[in-house]
Amino acid sequence: MKLLVIEDDPHIADFLVEGLEELGYLVTHSGDGSEGLALASSGQFDLIILDLMLPSVDGLTVLKRIRGEGHQVPIIILSARHTVSEKVLGLQSGADDYLAKPFAFAELAALCQMLLRRTANQSNSEELRYHDLRLDVVSRKLYRNSQEIQLTQREFKLIHLFLQQPERVFSKTIILESIWGYQFNPQTNVVDVLVCRLRASVDKGFDLPLIHTIRGVGYVLRNDS
Repeated sequence: MKLLVIEDDPHIADFLVEGLEELGYLVTHSGDGSEGLALASSGQFDLIILDLMLPSVDGLTVLKRIRGEGHQVPIIILSARHTVSEKVLGLQSGADDYLAKPFAFAELAALCQMLLRRTANQSNSEELRYHDLRLDVVSRKLYRNSQEIQLTQREFKLIHLFLQQPERVFSKTIILESIWGYQFNPQTNVVDVLVCRLRASVDKGFDLPLIHTIRGVGYVLRNDS
């Protein structure tokens, strides 16, 4: 497994590289945001550990650009910024997890293992399932309780995004960048319209809604039964 560590503190970087290599990972290090972004954009890494306070390009921008390019590589933020609002912003911007410095290496190692295992399971499967939803990724067909649901191209991309990480709240920005691949005016309502259409297809006629709006935050595929 290839890991990318984007961290400008040389002591923390050396500690991370040494510890991760001892666990058997192939580790590449960058201490610069611009260089780190270029490496991440190559698509050759299985997981990224990302600091937020970086020279040239800050970590949050690096994160958003990686997601904007469509890369679904797991990303763990490792930062001295530890307020709730900063953690929420990092997760909404596309991070899979967030560890505040100082951190326990054992916890970081466990997170890496968990995220890599989840990604491997997803990539090896031609089907994604959650509750009574089943998406055949090859045929691009969605079923709920064996009932086929017709999807447009963008509806397929959105339900695929949701089913890759069910119960994760996706912000409008992440959905825009993942589905359309570039920035819109943040005031646009195209995400609301797309989610509304998908919700009508997925939840109509069923007692249990699965697609939920989290006001002021985003949208989530979740079973609230």
